[in-house]
Amino acid sequence: MKIDILTLFPEMFTSPFNASIIKRAMDENIVEISTLDFRQYGIGKHKIVDDTPYGGGAGMLLKPEPIFEAMDEINAADPTAEKRIILMDPAGKPFNHELAEDFSKSDHLVFICGHYEGYDERIRTLVTDEVSLGDYVLTGGELAAMVMIDATVRLLPGVLGNVDSAKEDSHASGLLEYPHYTRPAMYRGMEVPEVLRNGNHQLIEKWRHQESLKRTYDRRKDMLKNYPLTEEDKQFIQQLINPIQK
Repeated sequence: MKIDILTLFPEMFTSPFNASIIKRAMDENIVEISTLDFRQYGIGKHKIVDDTPYGGGAGMLLKPEPIFEAMDEINAADPTAEKRIILMDPAGKPFNHELAEDFSKSDHLVFICGHYEGYDERIRTLVTDEVSLGDYVLTGGELAAMVMIDATVRLLPGVLGNVDSAKEDSHASGLLEYPHYTRPAMYRGMEVPEVLRNGNHQLIEKWRHQESLKRTYDRRKDMLKNYPLTEEDKQFIQQLINPIQK
């Protein structure tokens, strides 16, 4: 996979992408990540990239010329690839695991990181996706792009050491992930559940599934609306709602 990032602050990406799983993926040529400072396409000797909005109003807008010319450079370097052009925008659709999976199927992603009050509307004609990290506003799109890239790259084949890790993550299955334990079996009066230590994998899988249901019910009931609950699942949740009195 090839990832290009259009940004005014390319140095922000140096440290996050030079460590851990992302660095390993780059070292193993699973993903190639490049930043392009679009200020080089700014106007005049001061390389201006923003201007006041027509009609008045607060703040400044990113001008179209720097973004269009930066995209011209990217397209010239890779003219045949079908690209997903992703605009970081608080008004975009919310980013989630499903969208990360969708991005991970692409060969070439381009992230456009904005600043100031917003974009000249003509920039949107370049993009395929307008995406938001959440219902809040950041000072720029760089942090959002980092999160989205991390969530996407870890889904690429060969990035994670265990191929099942991504499948079992919270949100990947439609439920929050079940609790995990490791040694020692007893620590400060807190014991690892017996079911995880008895070697019965069928019971372990059942326990894990029910714990995922319980955690999702306790913390994110909204996720259960779209999850294909079995009759056994429904009975288990009903017991959570109305526990049997002993």
